[in-house]
Amino acid sequence: MERRSRWTLPSGEPTIRDVAAKAGVSKSLVSLALQGSSRVAPETRRSIQRAADELGYRPNAIARSLGAHRSRTIGVYVLDLHNPIYVDILDGVQAEAHRLDYRTIVVMGSSDRRIERAELDKLMEFRVEGLITMGHRLPVGARDAISDSCPAVLVGAEPRLTPHLLSVCTDDTRGTALAVDHLVGLGHSAIAHVTGGTNSVARKRERGYVQAMERHGLHEHIRCIPGGFTDEDGYHGTIEALDAAVRPTALFVANDFAAIGALAAAADRGLDVPGDISIVGYDGTRLSGLRSIGLTTVAQPLTDMGVAASRELCSRLDDGPGATRRVRMSPDMMIRTSTAPPRKS
Repeated sequence: MERRSRWTLPSGEPTIRDVAAKAGVSKSLVSLALQGSSRVAPETRRSIQRAADELGYRPNAIARSLGAHRSRTIGVYVLDLHNPIYVDILDGVQAEAHRLDYRTIVVMGSSDRRIERAELDKLMEFRVEGLITMGHRLPVGARDAISDSCPAVLVGAEPRLTPHLLSVCTDDTRGTALAVDHLVGLGHSAIAHVTGGTNSVARKRERGYVQAMERHGLHEHIRCIPGGFTDEDGYHGTIEALDAAVRPTALFVANDFAAIGALAAAADRGLDVPGDISIVGYDGTRLSGLRSIGLTTVAQPLTDMGVAASRELCSRLDDGPGATRRVRMSPDMMIRTSTAPPRKS
């Protein structure tokens, strides 16, 4: 006999009518009870829930949203789930959305523009009421989707604000200054920067690095090495810095993920961190705080950023259109074992 997968729904899937019959109440009362309505007595609600559990009944969310003209669902678009920063932000997004009685549907970005557009279209098909996008840019097609009926929050960047688009980010200029100030305070002057590429966030951090170095009178030591936001980018950028004729004593790397690659590059060149070279990242991911990594980093309040994104979006959805605005948070310096004073020659 063919074995049915435990995940396969039986052809006789229970309906709301079956729950009503088993509980001995009307179908409308079942609907109210399962929506958590205060109009249903607690004992009746428990009886209905018990009947639903015994039958294995699960409400049809799509049908329910059609009837209510609201899905109470927000779409979350994550540019790159390989980067741990987005996991930390997502924790805050989902916790706050749940507290505000919203569900989330999460999709991931892609370097293939067709796949990226298809993922965004998928969110629209599920009738999401709003969008939260995480990354240094809006996904392909997002600007077409954002409207009065589908507002959006961009987390991690400061785009040119348009109607129905909000943003949550940190002050990258201040954060970069914290990194350079920390290294200069330790006695470093030959501080190089492995950049995050050509995106808007990376360029802002690069400008911040240059400004901070100039403020300390270190014009001759300014060196920006092309990189990116992945561990591989950080690795190759660091190798270039370490193999230069004049090797820096410290590196400021554009983000934590790339800084992990920088640590690997230093190890491959037989260098001690921080004895031979100090390394600073940017983001403050939980991964950077592992004892085996001990990365000094400019820490963004990642979970709080996710909470703020959900709060801003859900407030817009519940209270109606408001002023387009930008929420900017302050980063802090997390000093760990990857930085120390330069070794005396």
